[in-house]
Amino acid sequence: MHGAGNDYVYINGFEETITSPSAFSIRISDRHFGIGSDGLVLILPSDMADFRMRMFNPDGSEAEMCGNASRCVAKYVYDKKMTTNKEFSLETKAGIKYLTVHTGENGLVEKVTVDMGEPIFETASIPALFTGDSIINETVLVDKKKYAVTAVSMGNPHCVVFTDNTETIELEKIGPKFEKHPMFPRKTNTEFVQVINPSTLKMRVWERGTGETLACGTGACATLVAAHINGLTSNKATVQLLGGDLEIEWNKETNRVMMTGPAVTVYEGVIEE
Repeated sequence: MHGAGNDYVYINGFEETITSPSAFSIRISDRHFGIGSDGLVLILPSDMADFRMRMFNPDGSEAEMCGNASRCVAKYVYDKKMTTNKEFSLETKAGIKYLTVHTGENGLVEKVTVDMGEPIFETASIPALFTGDSIINETVLVDKKKYAVTAVSMGNPHCVVFTDNTETIELEKIGPKFEKHPMFPRKTNTEFVQVINPSTLKMRVWERGTGETLACGTGACATLVAAHINGLTSNKATVQLLGGDLEIEWNKETNRVMMTGPAVTVYEGVIEE
């Protein structure tokens, strides 16, 4: 399944047991010798929510949260009639998220809105090693070059960099430098963002443990929050990613970020563990 081009292999953990998900993710994520994906997602029972999601990157590391993956989980459980509710909760390593599915004429899910929770700016909670309480438009030296960065956590760490042109960024070169920068002890996802107008942002993302992907839901949320807090956009904008558009809104009254975007089933199959 994919959400705006961010593709994962999804396994129904109600029916299947994966004994070594990290090793399994490494194998199946390989686009030449495996299925090919941005990682593995397990859909599991939960003691505190309607469903639980665990996700693993292509390098085997487990991530806290993925907005695109959560939308696909919502589509899976609704389309497979694991729930008849159009609103339900999902347990992640970044806390419980609340999802609302939007169906098409065929009754299947086309889009999903996810309550992504509150953005986190506190340096220690991101986590980041920095002398200030927050990192908003601060100068950081990366590969001997100065960058103005804003760091936000949406349950996982993000470093947002505004640029005049996302297409000229040598992402494969600079992305790993940000990801493994000593400022981020648990590494970081990095978004390079171009402001098109006050309601439109264009973004490329380098995800930790994965590399460049076509979309990142938490990254799009962090991007909108960073843009708004730096006075570049309103609190609602379309974020254009390589794989499609996401609608992001930061509700200032509730301090919660809402993300709406597509969820698509590509194919189903069987693989031996």
